Amino acid sequence: MSEETRRHERTPVIWMVIHGLIASAAGIFSGLVIDWFPAQASTQAEPIDHLWDVMIWVSVPIFVTVMIIVIFSMVNFRVRPGEEQLDGPPIHGNTRLEVVWTAIPAIILVALCTYAYVVLTDIEEAQANEMRIDVVGQQFAWTYAYPQAGGGKPVKSNILYLPKDRPVRFNVKALDVIHDFWVPAFRMKIDAVPGITTRYRVTPNRLGTFPVVCAELCGLGHAVMRSTAQVLTPADFDAWVAKQKAAGGGAAAGGTTAPAGGAEADTTGEKKATAIDAKQLFTDGNGTATACGACHTLADAATSAATGPDLDKTLADSDAAFIKEAILKPDAKISEGFQGGIMPKNYGDTLSDEEVDALVMYLDKVAGK
Repeated sequence: MSEETRRHERTPVIWMVIHGLIASAAGIFSGLVIDWFPAQASTQAEPIDHLWDVMIWVSVPIFVTVMIIVIFSMVNFRVRPGEEQLDGPPIHGNTRLEVVWTAIPAIILVALCTYAYVVLTDIEEAQANEMRIDVVGQQFAWTYAYPQAGGGKPVKSNILYLPKDRPVRFNVKALDVIHDFWVPAFRMKIDAVPGITTRYRVTPNRLGTFPVVCAELCGLGHAVMRSTAQVLTPADFDAWVAKQKAAGGGAAAGGTTAPAGGAEADTTGEKKATAIDAKQLFTDGNGTATACGACHTLADAATSAATGPDLDKTLADSDAAFIKEAILKPDAKISEGFQGGIMPKNYGDTLSDEEVDALVMYLDKVAGK
C-alpha cells in the first residue's frame, strides 16, 4: 500500500478526531457553565454536584465519539442508487478492536460506580448529635413530627423547620400511595412507601426557605403537593420548638400550634366537651390520614395551606349538611379555581362516624354560617 493511499485513509480519521475534540470541549464547557441546580443548602449538595460534574466530563466525550462514528458511517457507507440489492462486503470482525471497545466502557463504568458508591457512603454516614424528624406524605401534603427527648407528645408542623449545621435523619412514610420526599436544594430525595419507613440524612448549611416537593406521580394533586423547608439559626430553631412545646406540641400548617378545644353542639345548642379533639384532627390528623390543615386555610386552626380552598371563605355561608358532603364526597361541588380529584374520597373509610361528625361540628362552628 502506497504512502499516498495511507494518507488518504488517515484523513477521515484525523478530521473525526479534530471535530470530536472541538465538540467535546464545547459540550463539557456548556455542561459545566449551565446552572442546572438551585443553590446548595446542605453539606451533601457539594459532593453530589461534583459527581454530576465528573459525569459531564466522562459522558460528553463518549456521546460525541459515538455520534461522530455514526454520522461518518451514514455518510460514507450508505447505500447508493443501484446498490439496494447488493450484499455488504465480506468483512471479518476485528477481534482486537472488539476487545478494546468492550474493555474501555467496562473500566469507565466500574470507576464511575466506585466513585458514586464512595460519595453515597460518605454523605449517608451517621453523625453525632443527629436530630430525627418523621416525615409523612399523603395525598397531597407533607407533615412533619419532631419526637421529644424522653417521650412526650411530638411537635408537629406542616412546614419543615431545621437548625443550620445540625445533622438530621428523616424517617419517611406514606399513608396512601407512593410519594417521594425531595428538597432540591439539599440534593437528596427518597420514596415514601406505604407500609415501610425509608430514611436519609442531611446537614443543612444555608439559612433560608427552600421548596419541598413530591417527586413521584401520586395522583391529580401531585403538582400541588408542596411544602417549604425553613433553615433557622440554632437559637431560632430552639425558640420555635420551645414555643410549640409550651402550646401543647401539635403544630399547624403555618408553623404555629393548634391548641386543644374541639367542641360540638347538642340539640339544645349548648356546648359540651367531646372525646374527639376536632381541631387537632383538622390540623395534624391526630394519628390518622386526615390533616385537613395541610391543604386548607382556616383561621381558627392557624393553618395557611393553599392546596385546597380557603375554608373561611368557602364555608362562610354553608351549613352542616354541606360540610359533611364536602368531606365525604369532595367532588360533588368543586370550588371555583380548583379541580376535582385532588381531595381524597376515602374519608368515609379512614374516619369513624364520630370523627366525621366532630369535624363537621367544628367547621360549622368556626367557619359556617
